[in-house]
Amino acid sequence: MSERVDRDANRELRARFDDVYGQYQQLRSNLDQLAARLAELRVTRRSSDGLVTATVGARGELVSLDLAPAIYRERDAAALSRKITETVSAATSAAAAATRDVVAETVPAGSGSVDFLRTGDFGALLGRADAVLGRGEGPA
Repeated sequence: MSERVDRDANRELRARFDDVYGQYQQLRSNLDQLAARLAELRVTRRSSDGLVTATVGARGELVSLDLAPAIYRERDAAALSRKITETVSAATSAAAAATRDVVAETVPAGSGSVDFLRTGDFGALLGRADAVLGRGEGPA
């Protein structure tokens, strides 16, 4: 009787392990795809007058800045600086939103990552770890 109980318990543990490992493999595959999508993400914004065009990547890094030749007709350096800054800022904000959307499609709900990207609050990012440690699920 005891051997049968042990075999049944082992079978259940093996099935649970196979399930968890399958979920891990799927998540790992999704993260590889996520990294590739984020590496390719580009967002472009143009100033309202069309003279400045900024393209940024997923992290908001400036990839390219194009100035239309007509921009040189203006001799106001401060206005040009503001226009460039505003255009880059608009592109960066749009890239942050696009990055959140891409991550939300891939990362499991409730992981805290999407909330962190939205708010910048490390508490959201670390919330799951805190919850696990608070329930005694983590290492002692």
